[in-house]
Formats: sequence, structure tokens, C-alpha cells
Amino acid sequence: MALTVNMNADMGEGFGAYDIGDDDSILKIIRSASIACGFHAGDPVTMHRVVQRAKEEGCSIGAHPGFNDLWGFGRRRIDMQPEHLEYVIAYQIGALQAFASYVGEKVTHVKPHGALNNMAAENIDYAMAIGRAIKAVDREIIYVALSGSEMETAGRKLGLKVALEGYCDRQYDDDGNLASRKIAGTVIKDPAVAVKQVVNQVLNGEIISRNGKRIERRVDTLCVHGDEPTAVALARAVREGLEAAGVKIVPLTEMSFS
Repeated sequence: MALTVNMNADMGEGFGAYDIGDDDSILKIIRSASIACGFHAGDPVTMHRVVQRAKEEGCSIGAHPGFNDLWGFGRRRIDMQPEHLEYVIAYQIGALQAFASYVGEKVTHVKPHGALNNMAAENIDYAMAIGRAIKAVDREIIYVALSGSEMETAGRKLGLKVALEGYCDRQYDDDGNLASRKIAGTVIKDPAVAVKQVVNQVLNGEIISRNGKRIERRVDTLCVHGDEPTAVALARAVREGLEAAGVKIVPLTEMSFS
């Protein structure tokens, strides 16, 4: 049986007259789309367009909720009551569900964005709030969680489907969490470096931190940040590298989760 993995990308991250990222090109490479829901980026017209294009390209549709922070693109940390965060997540999932319905599709995964994702990886209260929102809206939705994080713990505790995520274009710290974007070089822009990282993750079940530490981490899905100028070339190289290594790229909905 061939080894399988998913590739997802954050997308739909423009707003109004402003476009960020080449969504159409990335959708031809990846198999699952994580679509901004209007808080850190995105708007109704963009959401409708991207769900339509995702359907046309055979990509499964996911919500990419973030903090209510258009100014900071959702990359600034915000302290919230977990209960309030839960409702913020449910609100954003519901918004994307509406637009998925327009094209006869469903939202099948949730992948937190930016600072929210980083905080939930470390903070069990945030991780549980996201999980409770998923469970309340549709318990069949897959919780995309950084492998080894508190989100993985929360998803399993709540009995949700959990897809363990690794990154094509980010470096890791020694604790297995993502290294801060504030540190030079932690965003990977070289396709060859990205290919080496993800093939190792998928075939050997490990990540190597920016300091050289080897950490066991299984991955089900690999993220490309669609807002990066290098995203399309990097995603294409990663897919080609994985397929050359005998790995099949499939939508999240075609994978099984324990």
C-alpha cells in the first residue's frame, strides 16, 4: 500500500480589493484548501470564489479561523477568555459552511491561523476551546493540529478526528513548535530545503529543529503558507519531491484518522 499524505495551503487571505497569494495556482498543486473566514483576512466574495475553485480542482474545503485582527493579519497574540474564543471559532466555521453550501460542498477540516495556531499549540485552554467549537458545529470536521501540540491533545480528548500537521516552509524550535517569524531564516523560501524537510518528515516520522535536534513527529498533512511570494514554486517542488519518493498526495477526506 502506497504511503499517503495531504498537502494543504492557507488561502483566500485577501480582503476587498486586495489580493494576497496566487490561490488559483496553489489549488492545482495541493489537495485541501484552508480558507480565511473574515477575521484575520477574507471576505464573502473571496470566500465564495475560493470554495468554488477548490471544488473545481478537487480539493477538500477547510476553515482557517484566526483572531479578529485584520490590521495584523492575525499574527499578533491576543489574550481571550477561552469561552469567547470558542464562539469566535464557531462563528467563522459557520460563515465558511454557508459558502460551501453555495457550491454543494461541506467544510471538512478546521486549521487555526497564525498567532492563534501558535498559542493553541502551547495553551490547552485555547486548544480545547477550538476543539469544543468544532464538536458543537460538526463533530465530523477534522481538527488540523500541529503534531505533538496541545491541539493534538485537545482533539483526542474530545474524541475528534485529528490530522497531525507539519510545515513545508517553516523551521521548528527544539520543543517541536514553530520558530518565531521574528527570527531571521525561520520562514523557508528555498524549494530544495523545503523538499528535504518534508520528505524526511513523511518517510522517517521526524522533524529536525533549527538547532539540529531530531524530534519524532508523525504527519498527516503538510502546510504551505499561500501568502508567501515563493508559495507556488515551493509547493510544486514539495509535491514533486514527495511523489518521486513514492508518496501519494490525497485530500484530507480520503485519509483515515485514529
